[in-house]
Amino acid sequence: MQSISPLTILYIILGYFVLLIAISFFTAGKADNRTFFTANKNSPWYLVAFGMIGASLSGVTFISIPGVVGAGGTNMAFSYMQMVYGYLAGYFIIATVLMPLYYKYNLTTIYGYLNARFNPWAYKTSAGYFILSRLVGSAFRVYLVALVLDSFVFAPLGLSFNFTVAMTILLIWIYTFKGGIKTIVVTDTLQTFFMLSAVLATILLIGEQLSLSPGEIIPAIRNSEYSRMWFFDKGWNDPNNFFKQFISGALIALVMTGLDQDMMQKNLTCRNLRDAQKNMFSFSVVLVFTNLLFLGLGAMLYIYAAQSGVPIPAKTDQLYPTIALQYMSPIVGVLFIIGLIAAAYSSADSALTALTTSFCVDILNLEASPASEKDKSRTRQWVHIGFSVVLMLMIIVFHSLNNDAIINNLFKAAGYTYGPILGLLLLPYSHAVSCRGGLCCWFVCWLL
Repeated sequence: MQSISPLTILYIILGYFVLLIAISFFTAGKADNRTFFTANKNSPWYLVAFGMIGASLSGVTFISIPGVVGAGGTNMAFSYMQMVYGYLAGYFIIATVLMPLYYKYNLTTIYGYLNARFNPWAYKTSAGYFILSRLVGSAFRVYLVALVLDSFVFAPLGLSFNFTVAMTILLIWIYTFKGGIKTIVVTDTLQTFFMLSAVLATILLIGEQLSLSPGEIIPAIRNSEYSRMWFFDKGWNDPNNFFKQFISGALIALVMTGLDQDMMQKNLTCRNLRDAQKNMFSFSVVLVFTNLLFLGLGAMLYIYAAQSGVPIPAKTDQLYPTIALQYMSPIVGVLFIIGLIAAAYSSADSALTALTTSFCVDILNLEASPASEKDKSRTRQWVHIGFSVVLMLMIIVFHSLNNDAIINNLFKAAGYTYGPILGLLLLPYSHAVSCRGGLCCWFVCWLL
């Protein structure tokens, strides 16, 4: 099939960002710091719930989950769903235990709870760990997506990787700098819609290429070698073992959603606790079907590759972009690009806003500052610019390292920083006081 041209893809990306920027002007209005940080506590819960899907599924997830379906090893076939069901247990704890605490103290950032429960040392430590983890994690995710766009779009046009990254971060900054979380609640909802529509439409178009009607697609997936979901037979040493996956999913959801300012900031914009809990329960249900959709796409990609003689790339992350951009009709390539940038930047924009919020509120104590609102807004804007620059530089550094092992280890190390946050919430008050910097908490939770 004739592949879509890089220039056409570039126009699609620019048009997409123009749409997001237009939305930001309509939603921001006369935004102040309270609007940027909390959306004036007035977000409809159903918008938050739907938008959180896009924030929880990054661009890496968009291309990785379909790729691992037929790769063998960890998360092979539909085994990833075992972890997703574990997420449900974690989300239940978040909705029934953590959210009541966050709303009880009327928090702007969730780490303010530690200031009330323990002391400023625990409070500042947890915020610092979050900022470190989110910076590395967000840079890593945007970097991997930028590599795909660079390979298929920007390099053929003669644009450098550094220029691509700089323009991407600049565009994200433009549509988030004024309205902050209020804008993101709306844009993430739109981006989630684009992402899921792209995946569903791609599945249907692949089915059409395979002469499968919409009603025949699910049986084709079910009867394929990629549909196995439950793994009990090989014991604990199997990376796909049900109990290992389920427990891991519950813990991942607890620490990387319930204890993450990026993910919880949207929940804190709901009008009250009841709305926030409805949001979390609805989000949990939709996330199950969303992941089934991604895994179904993965199965269809491998079925298509087998029947059409498409070689499987050494890195299975490249399977979806390779088929979409080089083997199928241009409309599939367009859908892939829209879905990829929707998934990538729905997580990047919220991360940038959460970093700005946490640094302003937790580190600079901006809410308690006697400065005028104008000065506070100016400070927040400079912090927002600062994190945009830092994020851009970190992505460029990742690219210059050109070593997957080093970069993956950095990303893994960033994940360990959630240990101290969990420790500060769980360990007795005396431990939190004695460790001061939170190092003891980190060590104990790392051992756990």
